[in-house]
Amino acid sequence: MHRDERVLRALVAAHGRTYAEEAGIRLKDTPQPLYRLLVLAHLLSARIRGSVAVATARALHEAGLRDPRRMAGSGRQERVDALGRGGYRRYDERTATQLGDAAELLTERWGGDLRRLRKEADGEVPALRRLLQEFPGVGPAGADIFLREAQRVWPEAAPYLDRKALQGAERLGLPQDPARLLELAGDTEPAVLAAALVRAAVDEKVAEDCLDRAG
Repeated sequence: MHRDERVLRALVAAHGRTYAEEAGIRLKDTPQPLYRLLVLAHLLSARIRGSVAVATARALHEAGLRDPRRMAGSGRQERVDALGRGGYRRYDERTATQLGDAAELLTERWGGDLRRLRKEADGEVPALRRLLQEFPGVGPAGADIFLREAQRVWPEAAPYLDRKALQGAERLGLPQDPARLLELAGDTEPAVLAAALVRAAVDEKVAEDCLDRAG
C-alpha cells in the first residue's frame, strides 16, 4: 500500500468522525438538524477549541434552543447562560446576540427552513456559501464548516474539501489536490474525510499520531 494511502487510512480510522456526529446531531435534510448544524458551524468558526464549540452546541440543544423559533424567542441572558454552560465564555455576549439575530433572519426570510435557502441557491455552491454568510456571525469559515458537514445530505456541495481540510493534508505530507485525496481515500465519505483532515490541521498531535501509525 502506498504511503499516502496508509496515512489517510490511519487518519480516518482514528479521527473519521464528523463534527455534527460529535455534537450529537443526526444530520438529515430536515429543518431542525440543519439548523443545529448552522449553530455548530457558527460556534466552530470562532477562535476557540473545537471541543468547546461542540460542548456548547450540545448545551444550547439541552437548553431547548434547538430550532430558530425557540432561539429567536429566547431571552439574550438565556442564550448567554447556555453558552457559558458549554464553556463558550470568551465570546458569549456577542455570540448570544448573533444567534438571536440569525434565528430571526432565518425565520423571516426562509421560514425557519434552510432547505429554502438551498433552493434559492439553485444548486450553485458559491451561491450557497454566499447566502450562508448573510447570517450574523457566519463568515467564510463558518460557511465552509457548514458545507463540509452538509455535503452528506446536500450532494450538490460534494465533494467539499476547503482550505482548512487541505491544510491538514499539507501537514500530513499528502497531496493538496481534492480529486487525488478522494481517490486515495477510497470509499470514505467526503464529509468524513474533510472532518478528519481538519482535525489534523487544527491539532498537530493528531497529525503526528497518524504519521506514527502509518510508519
